[in-house]
Amino acid sequence: MLKSMGKNGLILALFALGCTALVVLTHELTKEKVAQQQQREKLQTLSALLPEGSYDNDLVASCKLVTSRKYLGSDQPQALYTATKGGVATGYALETIAPDGYSGAIRLIVGIDAKGTISAVRVLEHKETPGLGDKIELKKSGWINSFAGKFLSADNEASWAVTKDGGEFDAFTGATITPRAVVKAVKNLLTLQQKHPEWLSNAPACPAAQ
Repeated sequence: MLKSMGKNGLILALFALGCTALVVLTHELTKEKVAQQQQREKLQTLSALLPEGSYDNDLVASCKLVTSRKYLGSDQPQALYTATKGGVATGYALETIAPDGYSGAIRLIVGIDAKGTISAVRVLEHKETPGLGDKIELKKSGWINSFAGKFLSADNEASWAVTKDGGEFDAFTGATITPRAVVKAVKNLLTLQQKHPEWLSNAPACPAAQ
């Protein structure tokens, strides 16, 4: 009986080893394709954030990391992509966090030109309530497009709030917390660009871009 148990144990061990080897082999064979797909998806997102023809550099390769809990909502570094044309910066795409969403943190990426005017905002990740807070997604509603063309100045600072708080951004029926969090996060990011442009120009490169 002990012999039989030992034999069965050996078979199971070999089977587990074989499965592990297969997983490792599959990973090695597909990791390049996965990386290429991720690169394409990232480039597609960035291209939607910055006007066509406004840059001639490789946006993905321009990746840097900016860290600021105050302005970007997290202690974790956020990715910054700099658009340049003829070697001159024409715009940025910067990731940020709205930490105070209704159901948790909301990850955003904001496209802005060198003067601070928003070209587009997109939601990368969220856990907001379906049918209410998820209207921040472009596929659910056009609300997120209301940021396009907006900028922050001393004259319009009060308008950077939802209508319920005296601002110009519509809230969702039954879901004010979510749009309020997004508006605040985008406003903070614009404040960072205005007050600390050196944080963007002097940010360290992303590991993959080094």
